[in-house]
This record gives sequence, structure tokens and C-alpha cells, in this order.
Amino acid sequence: MRRKSSKLLAVIGACILAMGSLTACGSDSQGVDETALSGSIQMVGSTSMEKLANALSEVFMDKYPDVNVTVEFVGSGAGIEAVNNKTADIGNSSRSLKEEEKQAGAVENIVAIDGIAVCVDPTNAVMGLSKEQLIQIYNGNITNWSEVGGADAPIVVVGREAGSGTRGAFEELLELEDACAYANELDSTGAVMAKVAATPGAIGYVSLDALNDSVIALALDGVAATAESIKAGNYFLSRPFVMATNGEISAQSELVQEWFRFVLGEEGQEVARSVGLITVE
Repeated sequence: MRRKSSKLLAVIGACILAMGSLTACGSDSQGVDETALSGSIQMVGSTSMEKLANALSEVFMDKYPDVNVTVEFVGSGAGIEAVNNKTADIGNSSRSLKEEEKQAGAVENIVAIDGIAVCVDPTNAVMGLSKEQLIQIYNGNITNWSEVGGADAPIVVVGREAGSGTRGAFEELLELEDACAYANELDSTGAVMAKVAATPGAIGYVSLDALNDSVIALALDGVAATAESIKAGNYFLSRPFVMATNGEISAQSELVQEWFRFVLGEEGQEVARSVGLITVE
């Protein structure tokens, strides 16, 4: 009897081990267990990425109830600095990373493509500008709307503060680094749009996905600021939305890796589409 019992226990043990191995293999094939993933992710950076970051965070936390994602919107430069200082998991940047930022450890992970819309107040009769006219307005050589087919009224040049990803991308794309003649330098996309909407003669630039009907978006070189025109490569003011990490994604925690699997997967890219951005497919 003892021998039979020993044999029976050995068989049961082997079965349990086999079942455990099958369960483990099944778990790997299905990805991360949604009920097991927990912890927190801290993102810091671009105000232009607020709508995207908030939408992604909401969906991700619904998917993983034991995960908390916090986001601070303090500008692209500050976000990349936080990643390189290892005080944040992810640095949101609405521009490409600079070489010195990469050399300090930041890795550029492009998660979507955004357009920069040039907008004016609703009473402005000018519907479009050429690239050269836009450059001349922002460097201070054109100062009156009558010079570009509009009313006899001074142009109020509005832009973002130093360190803003939107400003960095705008000035880089127009080759206007440190050459803009701003009347106002504001600290968020929303502030720029509100200032332009309330100021006759004002012109400003904002993230395409932040546009609303309080302002008029100008056509540039005859091309409207739309996702379709950017995808076609016809609209010259476009830039990447970057979620920078300190080191490659594969070197991050399992939680951060899962975040990027989500963001760059179909579910996350659908969120990007839903807030007016162009996907990185």
C-alpha cells in the first residue's frame, strides 16, 4: 500500500508541475496579466501633449486598475531634463531631441505626429500666408497686415516661452532660432490661443490638436492645417510627439515597457487618432 501511495503521490506531483508549466507558457503568450500589473508611472513635459497624455493615461489606468499614471505639464525641455535626472520615467517632448539631450542619456521614442497651426483672431480677413511671409512676420520685417493683403493694422506677434517644444519646433522648421520678434511669450498652448482670440491683429502658433473655433487657422503655402495634408507631406509645419526615456525602452521597468506596448500598439494609436494626431504606423 505504501508503495502504491508513493507512486500515486509522485504522479499527482508530476501532473501539478506539468499544469504549472502550461499555465506559465499560456501567460507568456497572452502578454502581461492585467490583474497583476501595478505601480506608478510619472511623466513630465510638453503642454502641447496634454490632450494626448491625459487620454492615454485614462485608457491605460482603466485597463490596469492598480496602475497610477501622473503627468506634469511644464514644457518639453523640463521633461527631458527630468528624464535625464531620473526624476521622471518619461519626458514628453513636442519636438525632436537635441544631440546634447541624447548624449546625456535620453532616447527619442516617437509616439505620434502633430501639426503646428498658425492662427489669427476671428476678425482677421487674411486666410493664408506663404512660408516667406510667415518668416518675415516672425522676424519683425513685416509688421502690418496690409503688407500681406489684410487691413491696415499692426501685427501682434504671439509665441511660446523659451524651452517650449512648440516654440523650438516652430523656430527650427522656419530657421528662426533666436530670431523671432515676439510681442508676447506665453507659457502654454491654451494661453497662446486665448491671447490670439482676444487680441485684434494677433498671430500665434499652437498644436494642431488643440485648435478650436475661437481662432482661425491660416493656410500655409495654400495648404490647410489638417491631418490629411500632413500625412501627404504637403504641410510644412509638423513635428514629432516624443515620449523620451533614459535608455532604451527595453531597459525600463516592466510597467514602463507595457506602457509603450500600449501606446505604440493599435489601442494607443487609436487614442492618438481620436485627439487629432497622426499615427506612427
